[in-house]
Amino acid sequence: MAKTTELCKDIRDEIVDLHKAGMGYRTIGKQLGEKATTVGAIIRKWKKFKMTVNVPRSGAPCKISPRGASMIMRKVRDQPRTTWQDLVNDLKRAGTTVSKKTINNTLCHHGLKSCHARKVPLLKPAHVQARLKFANNHLDDPEEEWEKVMWSDETKIELFGLNSTRRVWRKKKDENNPKNTIPTVKHGCGKIIIWGCFSAKGTGRLHRIEGRMDGAMYHEIFANNLLPSVRALKMGRGWVFQHDNDPKHTARATKEWLRKKHLKVLEWPSQSPDLNPIKNLWRELKVRIAQRQPQNLKDLEKVCMEEWAKIPVAVCANLVKNYRKRMISVIANKGFCTKY
Repeated sequence: MAKTTELCKDIRDEIVDLHKAGMGYRTIGKQLGEKATTVGAIIRKWKKFKMTVNVPRSGAPCKISPRGASMIMRKVRDQPRTTWQDLVNDLKRAGTTVSKKTINNTLCHHGLKSCHARKVPLLKPAHVQARLKFANNHLDDPEEEWEKVMWSDETKIELFGLNSTRRVWRKKKDENNPKNTIPTVKHGCGKIIIWGCFSAKGTGRLHRIEGRMDGAMYHEIFANNLLPSVRALKMGRGWVFQHDNDPKHTARATKEWLRKKHLKVLEWPSQSPDLNPIKNLWRELKVRIAQRQPQNLKDLEKVCMEEWAKIPVAVCANLVKNYRKRMISVIANKGFCTKY
């Protein structure tokens, strides 16, 4: 039998009103054009629940018992990389046969969903302790102290970087239409390496690194890009330079160059890209580049320079203003990687 349309609330209320007036089921049905059995069902529901709207249905009974649900929840808590099929097999051995969809529904009901595992730097115990020490030492630093920091880093910009995972709407036969494809470049020639810096006062200079960067090239970047950026942003005296613990950054020659220039360097914990707010600016830059869609490396470098200069000062200032939240996250996560 086909499923019939449910009566609206107004008709249900009218049926109840007529019943209260003393009319019988058949009489009400004839007056409203409904079956007497329908009228009777609505009146009985009203007498039982004191309302005419539909009560929530219980739905089909869950095939996984509370004990089975506890078992799979315990399994995914202990081993988050457990697959749906592993859980199906575990329940099957326990005497319950269910589908992957049922497993998924049960986990979702308990607030869990399947997600891609984030890729983060490998942290050894020494790294974790160093991160905690850094966070605790700087937790109460005033915002003005972070405004004196010139943040720096290198990054790789790919010609078709953010487009590599883009989805398109197309018909099956249009798979090779140029509008629906993403160009690729062989042998790693579709990318450039850039160095950049910024502070709460805005972005500094951006420099393309040609070839492999060594200590000598890094010193040239200091002289031709870092120091001019400090002057352009009017950092004033007492500014602090930040860079990570890359070997060329911590080489004896680099330390000596920084010492001769009387530059104060922020002590930095290894394996901590999430503590460097310039990573957020790199993401901002790559999104802007993807929107411009440069077609060759020369255009890519040009677009990088243009879009880096366009990043608003307010964005830079906001990243520095909220820096204390990173310290709190590191401490809350016991030194391990954070969402930043």
